[in-house]
Amino acid sequence: MSGTLYLVPTPIGNLGDVSRRCAETLAAADFIAAEDTRVSLKLLNHLEIKKPLVSYHEHNKKESGPRIVERLLAGESCALVTDAGCPAISDPGEDLVRLCAEAGVPVCAIPGPCAAITALSVSALATGRFTFEGFLPAQKKDRRARLERLKTEERTMIFYEAPHRLRETLDELCAAFGSDRPISLCRELTKLHEEVLRLRLGEAVARYAENEPRGEYVLVVAGAAQKTEAVSLEQAVAMVRELTEDGTRTKDAVRQVAEETGVSKNALYAAVVDAN
Repeated sequence: MSGTLYLVPTPIGNLGDVSRRCAETLAAADFIAAEDTRVSLKLLNHLEIKKPLVSYHEHNKKESGPRIVERLLAGESCALVTDAGCPAISDPGEDLVRLCAEAGVPVCAIPGPCAAITALSVSALATGRFTFEGFLPAQKKDRRARLERLKTEERTMIFYEAPHRLRETLDELCAAFGSDRPISLCRELTKLHEEVLRLRLGEAVARYAENEPRGEYVLVVAGAAQKTEAVSLEQAVAMVRELTEDGTRTKDAVRQVAEETGVSKNALYAAVVDAN
């Protein structure tokens, strides 16, 4: 019988955020696969847990992944951790999960800290529907192509960004979405110098032209304004007729429908008169 791969989220800044279940899972695993074993060792020392560590990250996943699956198939259990946050989310852990799924190895996700959701919750932007975009592509041409496709995205968008690329990314977001688009810049979440700035993209560009970006950022950007479907003049006339039949004065009905549909008030009034 194979072992289980446990996805164990780690604190994104504050060590106090590690849950009892996460600690118990780390303590019970036969070994731990870590993005950076030195970073994970600090957390394990804090929890007073001693476990064998193996390295698993973007640059060795093709070699390390199959070796981990072999151990799982042999019956060992493994806890997968990243330096901070949820494994397999904008992280090479997704490839290890896929390997486990193909091999029939059970995968169990433990709930816990996630920078994207933490930032979204404090952004003061719409949270009902959102899209997680992670890090934008490294190549400028690819980044601009991605942002071009997102110009009409109506859901709130979440991006990760490193401090040394923040200014360039803000410039490109502003060029793609316009300077008036709201953005929430969340920096050093859960840490001592946590900061949440709620600005317009143009304001964010200006601010960081004068201030050095510091710390890791989560950028939460408002989606595009919803477009109302075009209404023909004939449809607008029918809408006015319905209102007047319910007792609304013609002028008031025309004004209301014009405001709702964007149809010219004068053209609509003339069409209503002609129809009568």
